[in-house]
Amino acid sequence: MSIMSNAKRALAIAAAAATLLSMAACGSSNAASGKSDSSGAASSGKIEVVASINQWGSVAEDLGGSNVEVTNIMTKTNVEAHDYEPTSQDVAKFGTAKVAVVNGADYDPWATKAAQPTKATLVTAAETAGIKEGDNPHVWFSAKVRSNTADAITAAHKDDYAKLNKEWHAKEDQLESKIKETSAKTEGLPYAATESVAWYLADDLKMTDATPKGYAQASANESEPTPADIKDFQDTLKAGFIKMFVFNSQEANSTTDQITGAAKDANVPIVELAEQMPKQYTNLLDWMSALVDQFAAAVK
Repeated sequence: MSIMSNAKRALAIAAAAATLLSMAACGSSNAASGKSDSSGAASSGKIEVVASINQWGSVAEDLGGSNVEVTNIMTKTNVEAHDYEPTSQDVAKFGTAKVAVVNGADYDPWATKAAQPTKATLVTAAETAGIKEGDNPHVWFSAKVRSNTADAITAAHKDDYAKLNKEWHAKEDQLESKIKETSAKTEGLPYAATESVAWYLADDLKMTDATPKGYAQASANESEPTPADIKDFQDTLKAGFIKMFVFNSQEANSTTDQITGAAKDANVPIVELAEQMPKQYTNLLDWMSALVDQFAAAVK
C-alpha cells in the first residue's frame, strides 16, 4: 500500500469520474442519521446524494460538506447485508438523487439496479479499483478503493470541493500511516476469519490469511461448512498456529459460535467487527482507524 503523491492526487482529482459541484451549490447533510428530506434538498439547492450503505454515504458527506444532503439506505449492523431487500421507498430515493454512490461487486445489486435508469450520476466504489462481481465485495476496507472512490465523487473544477477533497485525503493519509506503522507488528501474522469481510484491511496490514481452506471456500460460496470443515477450523485454533481470529458479528450463527468458542478456549486474540459502519461512527475513516487499533491491540 502506498500513499499517493500530491501530484498524482491532483491528477486523480482532475480526472474524477463524477461531479458533485456541477449540480448545486450549498446546504447541509444529515448522513449520520441516514435520513433526508428530498423536497428540502431541492428547495435549498443542495445536491441530493443517495448511498446504498452508510460507509460510502459518510465519505460523500465529508467530500460535499455543506453542499450536499446525503441519504443512506443501509445503516444497521444487525441486517444481513448481502440479502438486503430494499423497500419501494428505498428505490424511490434513487429516482430523485443527483448522485448515487453504490458499493458494487454484487454486494448491493439492488442499489445499482435502482440507480441505473435514473438521471443520477452513478459512482460504483468497487469499479474504481477494477474489482468486479465474484471478487471480495467488502471494498471499503481497502485503502486503494477508499481513495479512488473519494476522487470519483469529487469534482476538481471548484475550489470548495478541491479543498474538501484535499482535507479528506489528509485524513486518509493519516490512516494509511497508522496502517503502515501497525503492519510492522502484524506483517506475516497468520489470522483466520469467520468470513472474509476484513480481508482488504488485513491485506493492507500485510497479514497472512490462514483460514482453513474448506471453511473459507464454504464461506466464500455462502454455503454451510461441513462438520469436517468446522472441526478442522477448531483444531487449527487449538494447535496455536492462528495468532488472531476475526469475527464478523453481523453474520453470527451457531457455526460461528462454535468456532469463536474454540478461539476463546485456545486464548487466540479476537477482533470483532461488523460489515456496516456501527452507529457510534459517522465517518468511515474514524471507523477504519478504530479497527486498526483493534488489530494492533490483538497482537500478542
